[in-house]
Amino acid sequence: MWDAPGDEQGLAASGARWYYTWSASPRGIVDSGAPGFVPMIWGEKNTDDATLATARANGPYLLGFNEPDMGGQANLSVERALDLWPKLMAHGKVLGSPAVAYGGDTPGGWLDRFMTGARERGYRVDFVAVHWYGGDFRTEAAVQQLRTYLEAVHRRYGKPVWLTEFALTDFSQGVRFPAPAEQAAFLSSATRMLDTLPWLQRYAWFGLPSAAGEANTGLYHPDGSWTEAGQAFRTAR
Repeated sequence: MWDAPGDEQGLAASGARWYYTWSASPRGIVDSGAPGFVPMIWGEKNTDDATLATARANGPYLLGFNEPDMGGQANLSVERALDLWPKLMAHGKVLGSPAVAYGGDTPGGWLDRFMTGARERGYRVDFVAVHWYGGDFRTEAAVQQLRTYLEAVHRRYGKPVWLTEFALTDFSQGVRFPAPAEQAAFLSSATRMLDTLPWLQRYAWFGLPSAAGEANTGLYHPDGSWTEAGQAFRTAR
């Protein structure tokens, strides 16, 4: 979640059991209940001592770099991410891998090379974090594609998995969203599937707020009313 009108009330009303803000702190958002807020070290600029100390004070878990494989996000080479990794390990937290935007199961991909390098250097990675966005808006097909991807990631690394962003969004030609009813149907079916995967420890929908007048993936409108996806989320909890 990110700063938006009614974000604190929306978080509490959603029934979410945990949340993150792509930062080391909750950004003033009051914790909605256990297990609550999870800090993140978003990128290289956040590996300073002050940010790391803030993350250390905010619970037992720590999320690694956000989409280091994307130029518009953390944008880190594998070697640079590995060089920085001991700073994150020093927390003694339950530590998640960098969360790649795509290709987490790809041999020789960004995450694969990072995990190989971590093993070679004796570095600790406690769970694997990934993102998934589906461009096929047919509910059953999308749910199966998500399941297949997560199973492949788990097989490749043999570690617990956190799905830290997911929704239906087609990025193949610009940005295209499904109809609200399609997004809600996917959310309902996907959460039922995700709850059957014993090695999937947590998942987080992207995201909580919805911008006014836009078709997107948010759970509530700026006026506080719930989107169709938001209603499905609250039922799924």
